[in-house]
Amino acid sequence: MAESIDINPVAPHHLPSFITPPGETDVLMVIMGIFLAVAILMFGILFLRLHTLPERVAHKSQKIQFEIVAVLGLIALFTHMHIFWVVGLLLALIDFPDFGSMMSRIAGSVERIAGVKPGDAAAGIEAKEAHEATSEGHHGDDDGTALVPAASPINATGEKEAGHA
Repeated sequence: MAESIDINPVAPHHLPSFITPPGETDVLMVIMGIFLAVAILMFGILFLRLHTLPERVAHKSQKIQFEIVAVLGLIALFTHMHIFWVVGLLLALIDFPDFGSMMSRIAGSVERIAGVKPGDAAAGIEAKEAHEATSEGHHGDDDGTALVPAASPINATGEKEAGHA
């Protein structure tokens, strides 16, 4: 036996399709719930992609510049102060010249001219300081022990000299 549903006499006989009969699944609500979840997920992905834009731009630059931009991005994320993001984006868009490699090439050339093995400049400076300390009459340490001077590869005139005691 088919039950007839009693419709209110004031209600129209042809109801719209989005009105669900009692006991049925509301399909429109399910579709809108899925759409809302996907929209929130997509908005979050878009926000994070936009937020990491300065880091992605600075990825091809120098390491220190990339790290500064990344820190500015984190500060902007946690403080909600957008000026840090703008500064990070501007810093990422600026190409700074690479002074480090140029200075290391100059230092290597000067070491070669001076006759010091590249990378041993610090040892040469320590040796020169020890040589100067002994030539100024300072022959002992404060506790009475004698200093042993290191061999200095360069004398005051810039020529190589043999090490002496």
